[in-house]
Amino acid sequence: MAAARASKGSRFSRASTRSGLRRNRVRGAGRAAGRALHRPFTGAARGVRRATHAHGAGESGLGKLIELHAVNSAGDMLITVALASTVFFSVPTDQARGRVALYLAVTMAPFALLAPVVGPLLDRVPHGRRAAMAAAMLARALLALTMSGAVAAGGLELYPAALGVLVASKAYGVVRSAVVPRLLPPRFSLVKANSRVTLAGLLATAVAAPLGAGLHLIGPMWPLFVAFLVFCGGAFLSFTLPHKVDSGKGEARARLASGEPSGPGWRPGLRTVGPSVLHGLQANATLRALSGLLTFFLAFLLREQPLSGLGAATSLGLVVVAAGGGNALGTTVGAWLRARGPERIVAGVLGVALAATVTAAVGYGLLSLVVVPVVAATAGLCQALGKLSLDAMIQRDVPETVRTSAFARSETVLQLSWVVGGALGIALPLVGEVGMVVASALVAVGALVSVRGLLGAARRGGRAGARVR
Repeated sequence: MAAARASKGSRFSRASTRSGLRRNRVRGAGRAAGRALHRPFTGAARGVRRATHAHGAGESGLGKLIELHAVNSAGDMLITVALASTVFFSVPTDQARGRVALYLAVTMAPFALLAPVVGPLLDRVPHGRRAAMAAAMLARALLALTMSGAVAAGGLELYPAALGVLVASKAYGVVRSAVVPRLLPPRFSLVKANSRVTLAGLLATAVAAPLGAGLHLIGPMWPLFVAFLVFCGGAFLSFTLPHKVDSGKGEARARLASGEPSGPGWRPGLRTVGPSVLHGLQANATLRALSGLLTFFLAFLLREQPLSGLGAATSLGLVVVAAGGGNALGTTVGAWLRARGPERIVAGVLGVALAATVTAAVGYGLLSLVVVPVVAATAGLCQALGKLSLDAMIQRDVPETVRTSAFARSETVLQLSWVVGGALGIALPLVGEVGMVVASALVAVGALVSVRGLLGAARRGGRAGARVR
């Protein structure tokens, strides 16, 4: 009996050992599979962190701002996809033009009145910039949820919410402009920092656009649900920025017009710091208006008249990719080119934009498959290079005490210029040659107004013509 019990116990022990070995193998295989699935994401995260924190950006805090701006851009793109699907793609072209015009009127007209107020209001709370950025994120998160209930029906209640999103996005942009100079690493120019921040936003937008389109296939409200989560994450990231971004020491407010330089309490504005900034702003307003015109005109035109051999969706996608690629290329090389003379660069990109639009007007009927993506890419490239060069001129010519506020004023002018161009694009008849001729005329007027002054300022050495005392 004892021998039998010993044998039985031995068999039980061997079975337990084999069972334990099998469990260990299963757990080991599970851990290996988990590591294999986890490694690409952690590796990508580490790669992104290395890129955003390179060259001292991690130590100064600029890397965190770059990541925050990427989150901001992704959330805005998700909301844009949801609204575009409702306002633009869901109805025939004639109705879509009316809806988009209504969208511009209902959202942009109040914005034109509110935008000049946003900058000065935020100038008065320089010690709460992290909280202001977080509030702008949370406001858009809540508005995304509000719109999710109405996006399927496309009711008028979408428009007040869209206005709120626009104002909150503008408020974030104003605060970001004020924050960047506080986070510059050693030997890092403001333009280079802005280039990195902008490029991160473009890359995030490129990722969020197809994601939003895929979510829309599940349901029209899903891009807005994900935007809610993205903006909530952005609100948390806002408070991870260094405390020094809340410092407003040595800053003052800039104005577009500042009265007499000799008057008491005079502060320099964008019109009193020399011809470079003023003419640079005029040129950039022209390029931004061109972007708005092409955005809306080509969007409606290609719905009705796709490019040769392509469908409407493919034509629109090709133009969007071309414009985004041009913008990204301009942002990438802008920090290097600005050292070659920002006035000449702005004058040069106006000339390139004029040449591209004239070529498109002449060759649209025969070569539309080529000229339309080329003019879209050129507009994106010129807009990016022009904006970075304007940043360089503001950095060089505007006194430090009002520089961050000056960035906010210039951004307002440029955004409203885009709206004017967009309204013109909606109003034009859907004839390709007509649209390109109007685009050429728009750029030609901008060149006549600004190029001579830019080249004259470049010959005088930029700030030499300033009237700041």
